Amino acid sequence: MSQKTVQAIIGRLATDEEIRLRFRQARDATIAEAAGGPEALTAVERDALASIDPDLLDRLADALDPRLQQVRIPAADGGGMPR
Repeated sequence: MSQKTVQAIIGRLATDEEIRLRFRQARDATIAEAAGGPEALTAVERDALASIDPDLLDRLADALDPRLQQVRIPAADGGGMPR
């Protein structure tokens, strides 16, 4: 068990828009990736992190100073238009 790893993942979920979007789509995979692999966390920690409400994370992110946020920049196709 690594409390530092859990705290780092929560911090990333709160400050990184891209990871929040991935978390909404694939919670377990996003948590494992953020932890550096599934073995970095116990099953209890993985389950607890996966149970976080994504809407709550969005509200937390909105409440934080924007200077602390990592904003997602949409990828562009060859014509410079967002996909």
